[in-house]
Order: sequence, then structure tokens, then C-alpha cells
Amino acid sequence: MSEQVLEAKELLTAEEDAKALKLVNKYVLWSMGAGVIPIPYIDMAAVTGVQLKMIKEVSEVYGQSFSEVKGKSVITALLGSIIPNSLSAGFLGSTFKLLPVIGWYAGSVSMSVFSGAATYAIGKVFVQHFASGGTFLNFNPETVREHFKSEFEKGKEKVKNLAK
Repeated sequence: MSEQVLEAKELLTAEEDAKALKLVNKYVLWSMGAGVIPIPYIDMAAVTGVQLKMIKEVSEVYGQSFSEVKGKSVITALLGSIIPNSLSAGFLGSTFKLLPVIGWYAGSVSMSVFSGAATYAIGKVFVQHFASGGTFLNFNPETVREHFKSEFEKGKEKVKNLAK
């Protein structure tokens, strides 16, 4: 390829990456909001819906076809990699909402932080995968497990800073 074609391709990829990362940041906020839904387990379903919508939009940025079934299985597999420590925070956060007043508050804060961090990590993993030429067909959660855990930790810090 000519040098001019390579430069144009790099510019296009940079624009796609910037657009995709902007989407991830938007959906982190939506996910945090879904995490404070006061009805236990409905909050978890809402967060999953937000994450699926984010993956769909990120895949569209990179011209990839989206599969809801594959998206759900990938989310489940990625979240399973952070069990028992962090995932229990999301589950317990939702369950705490059953307790009057203080339980709702503690559960909402916990679930909001967990939801935002998980959405951030899922988004970052997909952006990297699609940016490097990957597709839904060749996405393997096992190969990105450590990267996902690292992005989840970064996501927790990002979400805590947003909350301040």
C-alpha cells in the first residue's frame, strides 16, 4: 500500500476509536444510572441492556455485525472472570436494596460503581478488539480475561472520580 493510503487508514481508525470511546463513556454514565434503580434485580437487567446497546453501537462504529446472543454470552463470560470479589458487589448491591433506607442507599452506591466499572471494562475490551481487526465471530473472552480485569480496576477509579 502506498504511504498516503496507510495515512488515510490510520486517520480513519483514529476517528473510529475516538467515536467508540466516546460511546463507552456515555454508556458508563447510563449504566451507573441503571445501577441505582430501586428494584432489586431489575437494576441488573437494566445494566445488561445498557451494556448490550453499547456493544451494538461500538460494533457499528467499526462496521461489525452485532449478535445479541453472542453479546449476552460475552458479557456473562467477562463478568464471570471477576467472580467472586467484584461480581458479588453487584449482586449484593442489588440485594441490599431490599433493606429499607440504609440498605437501598448502600446497595445503590455499590451497584452504581460496579455497573459503571463493568461497562467501562466491557467497552474498552470491545474497542480494542474491533480496532485491531477482530469481529464478533472471533471474540474469545478467555484471551482478554486479564485485560478485562485490568480495565475493570481502571473503571472503578474512573467511576469513583465521576461520583465526586
